[in-house]
Amino acid sequence: MKKVELLSPAGTLEKLKIAFDFGADAVYAGVSHFSLRIRSGKEFSMEEFGEGVEYAHERGKKVYATINGFPFNSQLNLLKKHILAMAELKPDAFIVATPGVLKLCHDLAPHMPLHLSTQANVMNVLDAQIYHEMGATRIITAREISLKDLVAIKKELPDLELEVFVHGSMCFAYSGRCLISTLQSGRVPNRGSCANDCRFEYEMYAANPETGTLFRLEEEAGVGTYIMNAKDLNLASHMKEILDSGVVDSVKIEGRTKTAYYAATTAKAYRMAIDDYYDDKFEDEKYQYELQSLQNRGYTDAYLVSRPFEKHDTQSLDFTMQLGTHQVSGVVGEDGKYFLCKYKTLPNDELEVVYPLGSKVEIVDNEIGSTYERDGRFYLKLKQLLTQKGKVLESVHSGNTNPITLPTHMPAYTFLRVPANEDMGTAPKK
Repeated sequence: MKKVELLSPAGTLEKLKIAFDFGADAVYAGVSHFSLRIRSGKEFSMEEFGEGVEYAHERGKKVYATINGFPFNSQLNLLKKHILAMAELKPDAFIVATPGVLKLCHDLAPHMPLHLSTQANVMNVLDAQIYHEMGATRIITAREISLKDLVAIKKELPDLELEVFVHGSMCFAYSGRCLISTLQSGRVPNRGSCANDCRFEYEMYAANPETGTLFRLEEEAGVGTYIMNAKDLNLASHMKEILDSGVVDSVKIEGRTKTAYYAATTAKAYRMAIDDYYDDKFEDEKYQYELQSLQNRGYTDAYLVSRPFEKHDTQSLDFTMQLGTHQVSGVVGEDGKYFLCKYKTLPNDELEVVYPLGSKVEIVDNEIGSTYERDGRFYLKLKQLLTQKGKVLESVHSGNTNPITLPTHMPAYTFLRVPANEDMGTAPKK
């Protein structure tokens, strides 16, 4: 049986490696030119992108290159050079958003599989068929599509791969078709530089043009003024019905600009959900435990399993971002011997150990610290905070660049976390 593909975001080379270590089958990433996440893409040089492709292929994984911006006429020659340069790095597909770029990629790199970006807003069989005839081997469908419509497309076009978003930020507009950021700051969403103006808090006014009178409207307590702030997508609890449909080839996680911990946690949660589905032991609570640990805008299952007019809980009106259940306190380095502090840590603090799937944590108790298991999860307590240079610290804080010694070897990119509280400074903004 062919398993559905788990596709994760990779904003940097480090996040690419982390996504694979925590369970992704493929990642999508880009270099700044013509990638729809300029902030993310700038963190990949051409050399690093090539290194990422080699890293993936050595492990039997895939990398899809994003060339999904909307080019101006003045940029077409540069676009052609970029397509040829990216093709030389041998990614597994290009992700493109417009018919013109689709044709250009097909002409310049005819060997390259082409995936149509969600920015193309494919919602029906007719549009899917046209793009498939133009050379698209996969359609990344609009976030607003329903599972029923996916079934209809697959029935008519069985050879066309279908990819759907299952987790991450949602756009206030129709799959990215927004001009609010352009209007307010000149940063163009479909050019990769959206300022996320929909996440801002707004005050509401009523104006009388005849008298020039302006009234500020008082909001009802608890309702708030984040009037365009969409909740984050979370379909982990619906993975069974998504996969039961038999029409989805790839499930996609949004978030190239998000943290390394986000890349790890989302990959791990959805890897577990997918594998458990095929092993017939689906456990919703297990995946949500991980996903709830992330900062989020509130979660929604959005529109894949429900029609838009049936949903009235997709907006977070009284805060822009809230704490997850946990805070990252440390990240283990590639050598597995030390960790870097990401939040205040004291001796004997209990740190939960979040390690890549398939890895193990040795149970030890020595002069440095101890590791132990409780309720199926692993924990670490440090008896002393010993730096790599042999100095013992009373405490260590975020920003401290001294690697702290671990009592036992741990897998690279293992995360250490503690329960979150509002004193951490990232509580909901009211």
